[in-house]
Amino acid sequence: MASISLWLENTLGQNAPLAYKVTLSLLLVLALIFLRRLFLFFAFRKVEDVRQRYLWRKSSAYATFFLGILIIGSSWLEGVRALSTFLGLLSAGLAIALREPIVNLAGWAFILWRRPFEVGDRVQIGDHRGDVIDTRIFQFSLLEIGNWVDADQSTGRIINIPNGKVFTEPLANYTLGFRFIWDEAPVLITFESDWEKAKDILREVANRHAEVFTQSAAQQVRQAASRFMISIGELSPTVYTTVRDSGVLLTVRYLVEPEKRRSLSEAVWEDILRQFAKHTDIDLAYPTQRFFNLAAEEKTQDKE
Repeated sequence: MASISLWLENTLGQNAPLAYKVTLSLLLVLALIFLRRLFLFFAFRKVEDVRQRYLWRKSSAYATFFLGILIIGSSWLEGVRALSTFLGLLSAGLAIALREPIVNLAGWAFILWRRPFEVGDRVQIGDHRGDVIDTRIFQFSLLEIGNWVDADQSTGRIINIPNGKVFTEPLANYTLGFRFIWDEAPVLITFESDWEKAKDILREVANRHAEVFTQSAAQQVRQAASRFMISIGELSPTVYTTVRDSGVLLTVRYLVEPEKRRSLSEAVWEDILRQFAKHTDIDLAYPTQRFFNLAAEEKTQDKE
C-alpha cells in the first residue's frame, strides 16, 4: 500500500497523508465489494427462491453501504471537530436545498420500519396501481396494473415512485393482512325470468369456483386480527338481489386472490352462461326502449 500511496503522491501531486487516505479508501471499497459478492455466492448456492435471493441482495447491499460509510468515514473525519460550526451551517443549507431527497430518504426509513408494503405486494398509491418489484433509498418501483387494461392485469410498464409519496398520498395494500379481495359479477335477468332459480344457480356456480378460498381466507383473517382491528364476517360466496329498470339484478360476490381476479371472473361467467342456457325460463336482460304511437293505439282500440 505504501508503493500505491507513493505513486498517487507523485501522480496527483498531493501530500503523503492524503494519498494514504485515498489508497486506503479504494482498498476498503474493493474489499467490501469482494466480500459481498463472496457472501452472495455461498448464499445463493443454498437459496433458489427468487424472493429470498432478492432480499439477500438488497440486505447485503445496504449493509455493505453503511459499513463502508462507517469505516471509510472514520479515516477521513479525523480532526474535523474544529469544523463543527461550519458543518452545522452546511447541513442546514443542504437540508433546504435537498428537501426532496431527504424526504425520500425519510420515506425509505419509514418503509423499512413500519412496512406498509413489501416486495411482491400489490398496492395502489395515489392514482398508480401495481405490484412492488423493488425498493431503493429514494424510490420504489411498481409493475403497473390496470390503466387501459381491464381486471387489474399488468400493462408491462414499470413506474418509479419517490419514497416521500408514502407521507402525502393514500396507500392501499391489496395483500397486507390477508391475500384476498372481494370481487363481484353483476347478472341482470328479465322480469319474466324465474329469478329464484337463477339465484340458486348463481350460488352454486360461486361455491364451485370460489369456495376453496373461504377456509384459507378465514385463517388469514384470524392472523391479521392480531395486528389490525379486523372482524371476521361472512366469507362464503353469496348472491344479492336488486331491481333495476331493465330487470332483476343478481350480484354474485366472492373472494379471490388479486392476481387471479380476471381468470376467476372468466371461469365464473362462462359457467353462468352454460347453466343459463339449460333453462328456457331464465333470460339475460339488457337495456331496451319501447315507443308508443298514440294514433296507432287509438285505431287498434276502435277496431276492438
